[in-house]
Amino acid sequence: MLSNIKPSLAISLLLLLFAMPKQTKAQEVLENYIREGLQNNLVVQQKNVSLEKAMYSLKIANSYFLPSLDFNSSYNHGEGGRSIALPVGDLLNPVYATLNELVQQNDFPQIENVNQQFFPQNFLDAHVRASMPLFNRDLYYNKSIQQHQLQLQEYEVKVYERELVKDIKTAYFNYLSATEAIKIYESAMALVNKNVEVNQALLKNGRGLPASVLRAESELENVRAQLQDARNAEQNAGRYFNFLLNREQSSPIIVADELTAGLEKDALSRIALKLDTSEIQQREELDMLRTAELINHTVVNMNQSFWMPKLNAFADLGVQAENMNWNSNSRYFLVGLSMDIPIYQGRRNHYNIKQSQLDLKNTQLSLNHTTQQLQMAADVALNNLNTAYQNRQAAQKRLKSAQSYFRLIERGYTEGTNSLIEFIDARNQLTSAQLQLSISTYKVLSAMAEYERESGAYPLY
Repeated sequence: MLSNIKPSLAISLLLLLFAMPKQTKAQEVLENYIREGLQNNLVVQQKNVSLEKAMYSLKIANSYFLPSLDFNSSYNHGEGGRSIALPVGDLLNPVYATLNELVQQNDFPQIENVNQQFFPQNFLDAHVRASMPLFNRDLYYNKSIQQHQLQLQEYEVKVYERELVKDIKTAYFNYLSATEAIKIYESAMALVNKNVEVNQALLKNGRGLPASVLRAESELENVRAQLQDARNAEQNAGRYFNFLLNREQSSPIIVADELTAGLEKDALSRIALKLDTSEIQQREELDMLRTAELINHTVVNMNQSFWMPKLNAFADLGVQAENMNWNSNSRYFLVGLSMDIPIYQGRRNHYNIKQSQLDLKNTQLSLNHTTQQLQMAADVALNNLNTAYQNRQAAQKRLKSAQSYFRLIERGYTEGTNSLIEFIDARNQLTSAQLQLSISTYKVLSAMAEYERESGAYPLY
């Protein structure tokens, strides 16, 4: 990438790097705005909410490894339906009658046959159940997936934060460009006003022409309209900048002294340090895809281990009673193990494996494709930055020429050797050159912000 930059440009950038101070007031102003935006922006807050939800999802996944304790109770009462006849009377009454004859007493009463229903009557069962998984591979896979999902949300927050940093910088530079345009048009207004006054004085003294006065006044109205457009652009740029920072749209925006020069030197020094695009591999977008690849790989492993048994243990401690007849026999405990092993499910598990393998392959292809896209975007951004810098160098030369030409025409117009049309044309060239230099300067800074975004060079807090 260094070979794409002209030697003179590279030397200039390095000289700027060693000549600039470590931290300027302009940098502090912009960095404070970036911190404010990262803290207060509504979309960042929404992303952080999603991140917090992912943290709780991981905690939920961890909770499945711990024992669970539940209280269960049921009351049942029913009549009718199926029943079973127990002929206890027919079986025992002859025996009881014989015994009564032997003892000459009626100690053994006659009993009725029993018809026992299947439905319980006034039956209450209340117990506490403790359960715990002893072996379940799905729980481990689920925990791993939730950990990767948490990382995914962290990367997503950083992706938007990088985009927000670029937007804040660009919006700030647009605001400064509009502010600079107002100053340029105000300066032009002063020149045009002076020209109107001169022409009016000449006409009053009989040395000027009414057409010259009208032409000067028309030019004044033209500059006044351009000044109003610049003020509207400044207001709109300020509203958008405050919107990114989640502030009141009418909030004042700080412009430090020598802000343009300070930021430009900082931007160009960063270019000199970031000529290589090797940091592309550190982009959060690629980390997101790598994490998604790990998630899909975990899903494949989980689907492939469908045949592994799931073993759980439980213990119940409770009471059972009919018709609320509580006694020592009502209390009970019950312990047990349960195991689940799938045998045949219509090849559903096999299809799940194939589907998850295709998801994994698709993620790998997306990773390769996105890597190439990000590399291309960084190269394009660096080329745009170099072009913006060269355009600014040309704009500086045009401004010097326009200033010299205007001074000559202004002197000649004052002395009467140049016409009003030539004066207006020279003034327009000067204003246009000033605007072009201002615009090209902020385009360099905006291009730097874009390159920082595409190369992942900006250090997030």
